[in-house]
Amino acid sequence: MNALPQTISEDEPLSIKEVAHQIKYCVETNFLQVKIQGEISGYKQHSSGHHYFALKDDEAVLDAICWRGTKTSTPIQEGQEVVAIGRVTTYPARSKYQIIIEELLPKGQGALQALLKERMNYYKNKGYFDRKRPLPRFPKIIGVVTSETGAVLRDILHRIADRFPLNIILWPVLVQGVGAKEQIAAAITGLNRLPQKPDVLIVGRGGGSLEDLWAFNEPEVLEAAFHSQIPIISAVGHETDVTLLDYVADKRAPTPTAASEMAVPARLDLLQDIGQWNNRLLLCITHTLKQRTIRLQTLTLLSPQKIVENWMMRLDDLSLRLEQAIKQKIEKTKMLAHRFSEEALYLRIHHVIERKKQQWLMCGALLEQSSLEKTLQRGFCIPLLTDGSVAQFHKVQSDDVIQMKFYEGIKKAKVL
Repeated sequence: MNALPQTISEDEPLSIKEVAHQIKYCVETNFLQVKIQGEISGYKQHSSGHHYFALKDDEAVLDAICWRGTKTSTPIQEGQEVVAIGRVTTYPARSKYQIIIEELLPKGQGALQALLKERMNYYKNKGYFDRKRPLPRFPKIIGVVTSETGAVLRDILHRIADRFPLNIILWPVLVQGVGAKEQIAAAITGLNRLPQKPDVLIVGRGGGSLEDLWAFNEPEVLEAAFHSQIPIISAVGHETDVTLLDYVADKRAPTPTAASEMAVPARLDLLQDIGQWNNRLLLCITHTLKQRTIRLQTLTLLSPQKIVENWMMRLDDLSLRLEQAIKQKIEKTKMLAHRFSEEALYLRIHHVIERKKQQWLMCGALLEQSSLEKTLQRGFCIPLLTDGSVAQFHKVQSDDVIQMKFYEGIKKAKVL
């Protein structure tokens, strides 16, 4: 647009167009965004879909236009008292000025509360308040949707840095006024579409009036939050402030600082827990080693070699007793020889010998079954040192190489 002239020359008259543009420049630069209240009057909807009406009070009337596609918090109705947010501009073709509506709210806290209650019932019945997902215990990335200026962002950054430093993705948005609801909804959707998504989203702002927080009651924001694949923590306003986003979100924090504490664990608490778990683990390992040592010693006492040695000694003892028994029988037989004929004596001795022979064979079979070879054949193995002696528990050390004697042969093994 043309800048205002410094002086007006009497010899150089301005065109109507130039005057209209200068007026338009003055109006738009001084009324870039205004919030006004009044009563809707003369409402008409053009076939193009645009809305034309006027806002009036007791002393003045201001023409208003709401373009097709503009979503307002309250419907446009004749005679309704509203708070309008927009920019004032002029229409040079008719020498008139007007406000371009960008947001329309019902006038007064009572009207806003009624609208809030109506929306609450609507989204509650749709099930938007029922889903509550757990937050990840150890997130890697935190997404933050808030204004890039102000204390909220500083509180979140400082608290997370103190508790559990990690990566933070900030999506700066307007948190009130025209365009706030669209930006907040776009931020939630955009963070969900990132290749490396955050694990948790914190959506918040500082305290304010019901009008100031109204963007967090808008359908666009609620829809985006409900369809978010990432769990959301709502941190809007102070503890006494309540928005519909608080109900749709997975968690509601009374303050941005509390939201940070919900999102990440406390590093010092984790270190203390790790220390306690480490002590318990050491005690468990020590106890287990003691139990396994006792068990190993017990198994060593019952090794196949010792079993075979016991049976060999038992067999030797039985052989000696058998030999002594045979001699005793022979002596007894000689003493009774005069009572029996030579043939009867022979048969008696032969019977005794056969019986003892069977006993001997049974002992031999038992010895064979208990032999080292048979024991190895059943799946046992014997650890041997390099000199061929049996490897005892106290004689081997970690990383020693020993020999394991199996039935099929010998394999080398490394002690762990």
